Amino acid sequence: MTGLGKVLLAVGLLIALIGVLLIIAVRTGLPLGRLPGDIVYRGKGVSIFIPFGTRVLLSINLSVLLYVLSRFHR
Repeated sequence: MTGLGKVLLAVGLLIALIGVLLIIAVRTGLPLGRLPGDIVYRGKGVSIFIPFGTRVLLSINLSVLLYVLSRFHR
């Protein structure tokens, strides 16, 4: 059970860190959510937002980060 507690604590800290980074990104003017490829539909009484461009950018960055971290771990 101690191992599970450590994993949950690490995941919680990671989520908090990602939240802080996103807040900093918005305050510095990074256009997350307004990239080419992001779809926004605003109709009468409904708004739909599908962040394809942002999702691809974050996926590439996360893949590179995890690759670099895995190279150091070996």
